[in-house]
Amino acid sequence: MKSFRDRVAVITGAGSGIGRALAVELGAAGCKLALSDINEAAVKQVAKELKANGRDVIADRLDVADREAFYAYADKVINKFGSVNLVINNAGVALGSTVEQTSYEDFEWLMGINFWGVVYGTKAFLPHLKNADEGHIVNISSVFGLIGVPSQSAYNAAKFAVRGFTESLRQELELEGSSVSCTSVHPGGIKTNIARNARMNDSVKEITGKDAASNLQDFEKMFRTTPEEAAATIIAGIRGNKRRVLIGADAVAIDTMQRLLPTSYQKLLVTGQKMLRSRT
Repeated sequence: MKSFRDRVAVITGAGSGIGRALAVELGAAGCKLALSDINEAAVKQVAKELKANGRDVIADRLDVADREAFYAYADKVINKFGSVNLVINNAGVALGSTVEQTSYEDFEWLMGINFWGVVYGTKAFLPHLKNADEGHIVNISSVFGLIGVPSQSAYNAAKFAVRGFTESLRQELELEGSSVSCTSVHPGGIKTNIARNARMNDSVKEITGKDAASNLQDFEKMFRTTPEEAAATIIAGIRGNKRRVLIGADAVAIDTMQRLLPTSYQKLLVTGQKMLRSRT
């Protein structure tokens, strides 16, 4: 997909962060936009601002973990625009907890959004993408879909799953000779609200030596890349039909570390974490 003029783009988690930035950039490139977010007020505000700039946009509240709601939403988008060309499964949440202390409820909450939301969004729209003359699916994984990190087992599980799901789908589409393609995106630290809205319990103190509130603050300090920079990188990846897109210098460094030290990186992380904890 080289041009976005008059194409229809679906973006979940569009009320803030990367989703909002993508909506702005794709709208400026000529896309018609179907935006959704669990925060209805936020996504409606984004749509209002875009409409003021002459964009063709609809905005809806959507819980991506609700399969029936996602399929109903897909029907609504098709009824409105007649087709869809680009689906960006961006909605996501974070959770900090050790494996032992992660409740099943929290695990299911995160997997429902970060993994099943991607599956539902892909499967609900894939037939419509195939009916269009060209289509592309973008699934947002993470650098934590490349490496495992202590206190992030649930998040790792979901993001590794998104990566594997997307890579498998890409190969299936190529074998079919389909006009639809897909890309797995791996952001590093992006300046969004994900840390602020994360669930984190004090079991992480066993890992870092700090309580949940302090860990959230430290987590946010690591964010370096802006949502606008992330959106530009993703759009370039779509135009280039990239299989994998890394966002941020930290993502490139982590990917390199995993390639060079596919298992030994774990020892480095453990050693580094022990050193940080000893200073706390």
